[in-house]
Amino acid sequence: MKGSAGGKRIMEWAAKSTHLGGVPRKIIIGAIGVWAKSVCSIFNSTSVYNANTLHHLVRSRPPGVPLITVSNHMSTLDDPVMWGFRGFPITNSKLARWVLAAEDICFKNALYSYVFRVGKCIPITRGGGIYQEHMNEALERLSDGEWLHTFPEGKVCHEDAPIRRLKWGTASLIVRAPVTPIVLPIIHRGFEKVMPENFMFGKRPPIPLFNKRIQMVIGEPIEFDLSELKKSAVLESQGLSFSSLQWPSLPSTGLDEAAQRWLYSSISDRIRSVMENLRRFSKTL
Repeated sequence: MKGSAGGKRIMEWAAKSTHLGGVPRKIIIGAIGVWAKSVCSIFNSTSVYNANTLHHLVRSRPPGVPLITVSNHMSTLDDPVMWGFRGFPITNSKLARWVLAAEDICFKNALYSYVFRVGKCIPITRGGGIYQEHMNEALERLSDGEWLHTFPEGKVCHEDAPIRRLKWGTASLIVRAPVTPIVLPIIHRGFEKVMPENFMFGKRPPIPLFNKRIQMVIGEPIEFDLSELKKSAVLESQGLSFSSLQWPSLPSTGLDEAAQRWLYSSISDRIRSVMENLRRFSKTL
């Protein structure tokens, strides 16, 4: 399937809530949710710290206010299995998250594309940049007040290591959203044991492994004063030297590419710092 960084959205019709009356979405999310619950809560042991904060923001945040959850990425099963802990409404198709998913892995063919699209996944082309067309689709979901999950490190890392430098896509969505999203950090470990990359002959196991311990630690929302950050971006980016990617100016603020780079970098650094502190805290539990 051809990449989508240039313009055309992959099976956007299948991602709409009105597709066939919403029945395929309910079936797919319900079935995947039951499977994720079995992996997370029955066949493995999962502990969740501060789950009430996530519950509250998914169910009861103010109308029209979007939610972005950000987490580390330790296996190909992190999403959807991480939402399968006891008591979480993973099978509710209305409350279920949207998630940015790698196009080269999840959208290999028409069948995969349909299932992932119905399951509220947005394909992202690696190296396609923060202004690729599907990022605009993610922005539209935030504009609708939806919940979006991202893995801002950009790829799987099986080692329990410090959080790596974050990609700027999540920061760009925070800035461009018409209503500033609530940003909630999450750290987890254990999924890399449930679905290890090098299980046998350098390959993943055919099914998730059992009797592993999974830990999830949910932080508190990260607050951003975007008005002040934008002012700082204009001042700090003056005279900045870089290789231009021909980014458009932000419509609402007129920030040029230099200011956007400073702004996205600052927001990403803040998220990374909070995630790393949360990772360290999780080791004390």
